Amino acid sequence: MPQATANGIDVHYREAGEGFPIVLIHGYTGNSRNWALTAPALREDFRMVSVDLRGHGLSEKPSSEDGYALEVMASDVYELLRALGITECVLVGHSMGGMVSQLLALEHPEVVRALVLVDTAAEVPKGLLNEERLRQRRRLVEMAAEEGLEAVFEEQMRLTPVHPAMEADPRYIEIWREQFLMTSREAYIGCANAMSSRRSLVGDLGAITAPTLVICGETDEPFLEPSRQMHEAIVGSELVIIPGAGHSPQFETPAEFNRVLVGFLSGVRDRVGAG
Repeated sequence: MPQATANGIDVHYREAGEGFPIVLIHGYTGNSRNWALTAPALREDFRMVSVDLRGHGLSEKPSSEDGYALEVMASDVYELLRALGITECVLVGHSMGGMVSQLLALEHPEVVRALVLVDTAAEVPKGLLNEERLRQRRRLVEMAAEEGLEAVFEEQMRLTPVHPAMEADPRYIEIWREQFLMTSREAYIGCANAMSSRRSLVGDLGAITAPTLVICGETDEPFLEPSRQMHEAIVGSELVIIPGAGHSPQFETPAEFNRVLVGFLSGVRDRVGAG
């Protein structure tokens, strides 16, 4: 499987298609396979590169929990792009990957010709700061440290409603489980700590001038207001709320997600030099 050295670690990635580069960054406990249902809509017109962030998928898994700062992961992706000879791209980030994408777009605006932020936020969502959610998150992190990721997955399944599209097909749950368990214990804990302690980027987002699309699932309550907040902060951005989708529209409602994404990319094609 392809990999490159970035920031001194081996970073795994998947690549398909030819054309202007589109770089896809998965969320917390995901990996590059999260975009499997997106690939058919993009690979005819783009050079698709989907990344396994450090500690996830097949990428190297540093043993220090302190090594999972969002800024470090943004630097990993930038160094990977340099290793692959990619000087400009469309950047697509989901959830934690969207947080990484914002940092990369702010630090290296010359690289990001267009930006897509999927079910993510520019600061810790207020909807995740109530006492019950904080208690659940602390318990899951403690469980990861004491019992491992298998126990965490089972507990998360108990706590989190499963989207009907996934519930209807047991294969989705099994794939989710496989990907989840490819995350290291240190990455699970380190990324959780990094996301909960990160600084707000809301005041910085006005510096983003690349064409930007903000997507959020209709039922992803904690991320609806943050999505509107990012849309308001990034001048000229577009906001699309996908009906019936939760936190992961790229595989909960893939047809509609792909329609929205391709529509945006078609609109900015001339500006980014794609095609």
